[in-house]
Amino acid sequence: MTSGTREHPEGAVRTLLTGTDEAVDATVTHEALLLACAGALDDSDRLVRHWVAATGRSADRLAATAVTARAWAMLLAARDPQPDWAEELTPLDLDAEQQAHEKVLAERDPLPPRGRRQRAAAADAEHAAATGDTEAATEALQRWAEIAREIPKPDAATLAACRHVAPLLVSGVLAVEPDWAWNYTAALVAALDQRYRVDRPRGSWRDLVDAVMRLRGEPGATPPPASPAAIDRAEQTLGLPLSDEFRAFLLTCDGLRADVVFPRLLGVADLTPGAEPGTVTISDPPSLTLWPSGEVTEDDELFGRTVHTGFRAVLEEHLRLLEASEARISDLGEPGER
Repeated sequence: MTSGTREHPEGAVRTLLTGTDEAVDATVTHEALLLACAGALDDSDRLVRHWVAATGRSADRLAATAVTARAWAMLLAARDPQPDWAEELTPLDLDAEQQAHEKVLAERDPLPPRGRRQRAAAADAEHAAATGDTEAATEALQRWAEIAREIPKPDAATLAACRHVAPLLVSGVLAVEPDWAWNYTAALVAALDQRYRVDRPRGSWRDLVDAVMRLRGEPGATPPPASPAAIDRAEQTLGLPLSDEFRAFLLTCDGLRADVVFPRLLGVADLTPGAEPGTVTISDPPSLTLWPSGEVTEDDELFGRTVHTGFRAVLEEHLRLLEASEARISDLGEPGER
């Protein structure tokens, strides 16, 4: 489902940032179900847990309609063990829900053409899976995924609510690339952080760097600091001043190795002028640029350009993402293993 959903996070992120609380809850429901359908169960759980932590709302708000409640019930029945957040959901009678969903699968007239095709594919997959024809069910699911690439908001809930299809989804029959699912979820998590976060005490630069390295699982790997003289020489070589925040970072540690979703931060010996006048490239790959104002821009192929108020904001954002995904990061191991 990756190619057709590359533009989709933008609309979801916009809703998470500016929509009503009800719209936020509905968007998280849809995105978490879509990730689960795509076999990205860890990322689906990560999004739900982060939404719960950020908003303080109960997970039962993710089952606000009969179909979404049914979707979670069928997916969770196929999972062992079930995630901790699922304890807040009301248990359902799966036999009764299966019968009710047959009627939903048959309701296609009010839908637009692609919606009808997608629901028909879901019905075909469910009926094939119910008879044990896994090959035919998989073919129908691939048709569903092809249609999902064409529309901005695939009907993941109706698919996941199919009792016999749910185990196939959990097993990864529609699995997407792990890196894509991770980055997709990171964009949603960052939007929730921006809307709902409560600013933490700022602390010292050493506290911030130590927290980042601890959550990366390598607390003893912090590089030594750069000397003031070395920073002065770098500024002379560049012909440009460095911001007070970036100087403070270099005086804490002279650069930082890359992480799974974070570039290598350059030390004084590797800093180079940026593409724009007066700017300095501070990362490898060159996605982070320090501007004369002290702002830092972050360029991403998928999500475009983000403007951070300063270098500290960049590192704090990295820390927030690490906090939101601590369990996932520990599963991934060293950055080079993905």
